[in-house]
Amino acid sequence: MLRKKSITFSIISIFPEACSSYLETSILGKAAKKKLIKIKTIDPRKFAKDKHKTVDDTPYGGGPGMVMKIEPIYKAVQAAKSKVKSKKLKVRTILFSTRGKTFTSKEAVRLAKYDNLILISGRYEGVDERVAKHIADEEISIGDYILSGGELPAMILIEAVSRHIKGVLGKEESLEENKGSYPVYTRPEVFKLKAKSYKLKAIRVPKVLLSGNHKKIEEWRKKHL
Repeated sequence: MLRKKSITFSIISIFPEACSSYLETSILGKAAKKKLIKIKTIDPRKFAKDKHKTVDDTPYGGGPGMVMKIEPIYKAVQAAKSKVKSKKLKVRTILFSTRGKTFTSKEAVRLAKYDNLILISGRYEGVDERVAKHIADEEISIGDYILSGGELPAMILIEAVSRHIKGVLGKEESLEENKGSYPVYTRPEVFKLKAKSYKLKAIRVPKVLLSGNHKKIEEWRKKHL
């Protein structure tokens, strides 16, 4: 079931420009212009008190690297929440973390039920643990690997969730969501390989897909899921 209302995504990041070029193009850019989604970026540096706009500090107890401070993040989250016009709207604050729940298509469907998603993108050696325990509603991981920051996870989540909003994809169905990932082909029917390193000289579209027999085509697709 596709969501019929729009969703607002608020990305809290010290590098907001890292997100803008991707989020303003293709499907997401079109969805934003249609007001099916709203994407806002909030730089926590704006809420830092010192003249250098410091958002990180050394960890208590020692250790490598720097840790993002709680105060600028807390104020950035509060700023995002202050823009929510109605108490009836459902808001969820997410911190991207290697310890979080793994992000899946099922999770994307769940998160699409919210009206506002606030996405905290950490940097450096991590974020003050009090953000995870007292400010974020949950932690999410996009995979069993390490990235330099949470901007890429935020964009992945936005795209995956947006696919479940009515009108974003243009069509009501999508290959991945409804049919499964079966092999797909398009013109030309025969493609010739000229390089000597290839064993085959010509690669063809399976004959069944050219038959016009929809029953056989459907059977072929199910077989190759």
